[in-house]
Amino acid sequence: MTGRAGLVVAAARGWIGTPYVHQASCRGAGTDCLGLLRGVWREVLGAEPEPVPPYTPDWAEAARREGLMAAAGRWLVPVPAGAEGEGQVLLFRMREGAVAKHLGLSARMAGGESFIHAYTGHGVVESPLSAPWARRIVARFGFPDGV
Repeated sequence: MTGRAGLVVAAARGWIGTPYVHQASCRGAGTDCLGLLRGVWREVLGAEPEPVPPYTPDWAEAARREGLMAAAGRWLVPVPAGAEGEGQVLLFRMREGAVAKHLGLSARMAGGESFIHAYTGHGVVESPLSAPWARRIVARFGFPDGV
């Protein structure tokens, strides 16, 4: 793996072991899934493209706003079906009909596809992209070439 994908995966793996802290984005000290993406963006591309407003752990589920999907569409590049690969941003719906409120970065580990993500009680980990996770993916995005 080379190029931008390699940089993204290496940066994301540098966050493994960071504890889970809601709304944080500080490698080694604390992060949530969005904070992980923000930190990787800073390491790979530089300054974040827009300020992140405060958000609750439920990601505005009651209002049914797709804020995470909308922000991804503004700053990331949609990946068409069949072009899946490492270093991509994966958006997940945790249950059918819910808003997308979790994300991770695609990678590979011994045994197959994986993703690096942060979640409550675990912090930043690399998990196999098992069937229960894979079926929750609603979109894939790549990092832009330049901003």
